[in-house]
Amino acid sequence: MSTTTIIDGHSLAPAGILAVARPDAAGERAVAALDDGARAAVSATRAYIDAHFMTDDAPLMYAFNTGVGLFKDQRVRMAEMEEYQRRTVYAHATGTGEPFEAEVVRATMLLRANAFASNHSGPRVAVVDRLLACLNAGLVPIVPQKGSVGASGDLAPLAHLAGAICGFDEAEMIFQGERLPAREALARAGLDPDFPLEAKDASALINGSTVSLALGVLALEDMKRVLKHAEIALALTLEALRAEKAAFDPRLHRARPHAGQAASARNVLRLIGDSERCTEGARLTIFPEEGRQPGQAPPPRVQDVYSLRCAPQVHGPVREALAYIGGIIGTEINAATDNPLIFPDAGGYACISGGHFHGAYVAQAMDLLAIAATDLGAISERRLARLIDPTLSYGLPRNLLAGRKGLNTGFATVQCTLSALVMENRTLATPGSVDSIPGKSNAEDHVSNSTWCGRKARTIVTNVETIVAGEILMAAQALTLVAELARDHPLGRGSRAALEAVRAAIPPALDGDRWYHTEMERALALLRSGAILAAVEDAVGELE
Repeated sequence: MSTTTIIDGHSLAPAGILAVARPDAAGERAVAALDDGARAAVSATRAYIDAHFMTDDAPLMYAFNTGVGLFKDQRVRMAEMEEYQRRTVYAHATGTGEPFEAEVVRATMLLRANAFASNHSGPRVAVVDRLLACLNAGLVPIVPQKGSVGASGDLAPLAHLAGAICGFDEAEMIFQGERLPAREALARAGLDPDFPLEAKDASALINGSTVSLALGVLALEDMKRVLKHAEIALALTLEALRAEKAAFDPRLHRARPHAGQAASARNVLRLIGDSERCTEGARLTIFPEEGRQPGQAPPPRVQDVYSLRCAPQVHGPVREALAYIGGIIGTEINAATDNPLIFPDAGGYACISGGHFHGAYVAQAMDLLAIAATDLGAISERRLARLIDPTLSYGLPRNLLAGRKGLNTGFATVQCTLSALVMENRTLATPGSVDSIPGKSNAEDHVSNSTWCGRKARTIVTNVETIVAGEILMAAQALTLVAELARDHPLGRGSRAALEAVRAAIPPALDGDRWYHTEMERALALLRSGAILAAVEDAVGELE
């Protein structure tokens, strides 16, 4: 049975957005509904606007009865208002490129409706209802990804969204898996294809950097999940390499008291604190390719390389960056971001022009997310790269290969692909928020570039998900290959639970090469399902 996400403009949380934007394990999405109090407030404000603002002798109020941009001083007569709203959408529907995924569009629709529920934007309540009706019917407007500069809002993509929900002939929607003309899709869903816009409706729909925000919400929530799995991946690699636990000692982290790195270290110790594999006894076990004779002890380990020993000092800043970004995104979720805005004033309402549509907050937050995620992916790749080289892995089978050498290659090619993602991330992590090209005859002389910042941050997070899933896959292969040889040195409870969760879904490669793409996709799906994290937390308690 579907749950319901209630919007009131003040209390929407990321969990509610994800519930509407994405299907759950059963394929269900939450329905969205407008809070009764918010409905009454929006209706009352609009009634005042209609009674006092919507006359040809009312003062000029931007976007209510004027043109937009440099036509801000040109009055639009009431007799032309409906046609003006329509043409405003047409004028801004200039997007290009592939369409956004359904979850981005659905999150955008919910966030735009929630902004209206704050009762500062001034559209009719019917506009909120139309957005929610389309959402709940499963209608997904076709919204091109490119064309917004993130100031005056995400005008181009939001215009495509607006044209679709209004049934414009040129607009398209996805309905029940089929791409259709918007009017046909609306009719099939049982909605009237005609939805005329009235004063301020069009401006409210297309103003605000809401597409950027939707991208930010999804990327941030995904990255929170990835970070926990990165620490599970780290623990599995530590076990595979029989690494030192000392680098995670709480005394050490109290000496440099950053909350993020201390939390990462605690997570690792939850996973491997009781491990007998990460001990001196296990390090004395001679794996076949270590190059020493039986009975010949390896040299003392003393301390591990940076990708192992410094993991808390790299994961920690990521954790603290996510907390900062979460504050920005949480504020934006419940903010009114179009222009102008409406406020109670002396028994009536005042219309105030400003710049809340500017996406600099989201742009800079997404650039930080891109940088932090890129570094997390980079250190994960350096760990998994060690697993395939016996000179770096203390004797694990070369390329984590089981089967005849030469005839088979092993996991070296998996590492190669994941290194390609690291390189892609490094390019994408170049900040976009520092770039600005004036537009619209210099009416918009500084822009945020927030949509591009959100798009590339989301791409980076997806790449990092794949890298971390690859580390989990490869560390699990390593642990399975040496399970018999190292049987006297059991894994920690947390890492053992993670390994068992992996093996419940992905059998080890024990007969030589196979279609590794399938292994990688299964590992990624397993990470996204939360099954590994759930197994670990059942064993050791909730990770931070």
